[in-house]
Amino acid sequence: MSVVSQVILNADDELRYPSSGELKSISDFFQTGEQRMRIAATLADNEKKIVQEATKQLWQKRPDFISPGGNAYGDKQRNQCIRDFGWYLRLVTYGVLNGDKEPIEKIGVIGAREMYNALGVPLPGMAEAMRCLKKASLGLLSDADADAVSPYFDYLIQAMS
Repeated sequence: MSVVSQVILNADDELRYPSSGELKSISDFFQTGEQRMRIAATLADNEKKIVQEATKQLWQKRPDFISPGGNAYGDKQRNQCIRDFGWYLRLVTYGVLNGDKEPIEKIGVIGAREMYNALGVPLPGMAEAMRCLKKASLGLLSDADADAVSPYFDYLIQAMS
């Protein structure tokens, strides 16, 4: 939920006007809007490049994943892994646009651990994959934009750890 929606709902639940601190959080949200839009556009426009680089990094760090018996062995499994990279990158853009990690949690984290456990996908491997995705993404951003988006990737990494 966006900062604006959250402030309105909280105030309405308590039958009051938004506090000065809440109004400041809305102001801060709007002031960072251009940066959030720029980050989301950069990630979206470079999805293929980011996914390719993250995949390359992961296979270099964990060649056992694509070796016989590995979770990404074979074309089908490898393509599913690559598909997940794009899905998680998209979730990060949702969080950045929203200015909150809630979309990442609701759409991508709740149930993910159980799903990966059921599929026999090692969670430490998923955390490593998210670190590779983060590194590939940050390399395309300015320092300020990288600092702004890092917490969203860190949230995913922590959730997969």
